[in-house]
Amino acid sequence: MILADKLVQLRKKSGMSQEDLAEKMNVSRQAVSKWEGAQSIPDLEKILQLSELYGVTTDYLLKDEMELEEFVGKDVETVRKITLEQANEFLELRKTASVRIALATFLCILSVIPLFILGGATTLPNKPISENFAGGLGMIIMLILAAIAVGIYVYTGSQSAKYEFLEKEPFETEYGVSGMVKERQKEFHNTYVKCNVVGTCLCVLSPVALFAAAIKDNDFFSVIMLGVMMFMAGIGVMFFIYAGVRNAAMDKLLKIGDYSKKKKKSPLASVVSTVYWLVAVAAYLLWLFLDKNKNSLSWVIFPVAGVLYPAVLGIFSYVERKK
Repeated sequence: MILADKLVQLRKKSGMSQEDLAEKMNVSRQAVSKWEGAQSIPDLEKILQLSELYGVTTDYLLKDEMELEEFVGKDVETVRKITLEQANEFLELRKTASVRIALATFLCILSVIPLFILGGATTLPNKPISENFAGGLGMIIMLILAAIAVGIYVYTGSQSAKYEFLEKEPFETEYGVSGMVKERQKEFHNTYVKCNVVGTCLCVLSPVALFAAAIKDNDFFSVIMLGVMMFMAGIGVMFFIYAGVRNAAMDKLLKIGDYSKKKKKSPLASVVSTVYWLVAVAAYLLWLFLDKNKNSLSWVIFPVAGVLYPAVLGIFSYVERKK
């Protein structure tokens, strides 16, 4: 095998185009084309650079009789190529996933509202239901909604499992993919902005329900307004997730934003988020079952956790950058 054939084979195995190789070697694409077409031979300095880049010996490059690669200290990194068809399929999967994830998250938020309302009903003068019945039914509804949400999360994850490598491995896109994704992101921009505006407004306005509850001195009415507040906030979160998941998918293919080479998303961030909210739910349930006060304020755990959540992520990101 001659040098030209070896250069073509090594470049393809590395997942690079001629333009990529030319950029790394600080030469023109035409020079690379001539090397691979056996129209010219790289000088000694370029041979050494090619040897280091591909991790093979100079003997393997220069000796025609050597057919098997001799690696020096590192393997040739193979990079997956994303075709136009794969990119379209990935974006469609994430579009569907954005709706499912938003719905599952809304169900998680919604799951605790029946528990609040049923618990508040026990404070009414005529006591339409007993405390045990209210607590039992509320927990059953909460667990059913949570189970449905978890099922949606798992199913959605399984649908996109084939593209998990986009977050774990280096990849390149074929010609035309970046242009297609940029065009779709441009078309989605107005929807992205509107969803974030609506989500922000709903989350900011949701506490108005609690202020309205203060006007009427009634414990059960206050519990109802708490449910209204969480419902509004849940709808707002749905808008955030729908827009965020779709936009993140396009950022991922374009390697921009949180998915750029300089700013990769830490996989630990999702772990921190999961643990944080599990601890919040555990604290709420513990308070709920241990507190014998009929006017328990255990519900404040979730608003406080929501306010502190950005701060926790901010501290985590700061520590990660320092490392």
